[in-house]
Amino acid sequence: MRLVFMGTPEFSCHALQALLDAGHDVVCVYSQPPRPAGRGYELRKSPVHVLAEAKGIEVRTPVSLKSPEEQERFAALKADAAVVVAYGLLLPKAILDAPRFGCFNIHASLLPRWRGAAPIQRAIMAGDAETGVTIMRMEEGLDTGPMVLTVRCPITLETTAASLHDQLAVLGARAIVDALQNPEAPGLVQPLAGVNYAKKIEKSEAKIDFSRPALDVLRHIHGLSLFPGAWTLVNGTRVKILRVRLAEAKGVAGSFVDDALTIACGSGAIQCLSLQREGKGVMDAETFLRGYPISAGKRAS
Repeated sequence: MRLVFMGTPEFSCHALQALLDAGHDVVCVYSQPPRPAGRGYELRKSPVHVLAEAKGIEVRTPVSLKSPEEQERFAALKADAAVVVAYGLLLPKAILDAPRFGCFNIHASLLPRWRGAAPIQRAIMAGDAETGVTIMRMEEGLDTGPMVLTVRCPITLETTAASLHDQLAVLGARAIVDALQNPEAPGLVQPLAGVNYAKKIEKSEAKIDFSRPALDVLRHIHGLSLFPGAWTLVNGTRVKILRVRLAEAKGVAGSFVDDALTIACGSGAIQCLSLQREGKGVMDAETFLRGYPISAGKRAS
């Protein structure tokens, strides 16, 4: 098929590569404009932009698709379909209607459970037992279109946002290739019941509240790992806790109950497995303790 691909982060690259590997003709890629990054604030192209250029595909980076000129440029591509994966711009009706078979979106949740910007993190933080990928025919509403294909995967106590991101990127890439084998399939209308909005993760959400039950604390930590990373203060130093497990221990909420980074919660406890001290890299617990020992009785606040 003659395709337009619209995506920006690393998550989207898997789908672009899968479409190329499947033999589709990706005639143009749309991505977010280069942004200042790094210490020198030099303009940096998105991962999708970099991949597309390496494949010799034209890349367009408009700041908006609302102008008639941009819509005419898009329509002139005469695409059979557009595939949209974490692109970052809303698509006006003129864009949605331009491809022969419409626009398909890879959404990282089991719709309609989590619509919006942060479905991966919200599913873990809410304690969902499973999530997945939905291939959806796009319409003007936010993640409201008919569902063409759904792939499921479990969420365990070891699942973090980073690991789930990588898993769903691969599942979504396979799913979009399967879905495009029958591009005229109408899809199933999303039910009205069970809709939740996965709002963008705010940095203000990242501070850990150890007064909550240990299972809730674990889900909060894993849902924000690796970015932005749930954090606490230990001896006045900010420490991100990135991976934990439940532990059998009791104590005052927020206190370290042993010398192995076990922290008491409102009920139960967690043991820290991966951490990041302010200004340092990510470390496993043993490495962390060698450079920053924390003994029983200390408090995380």
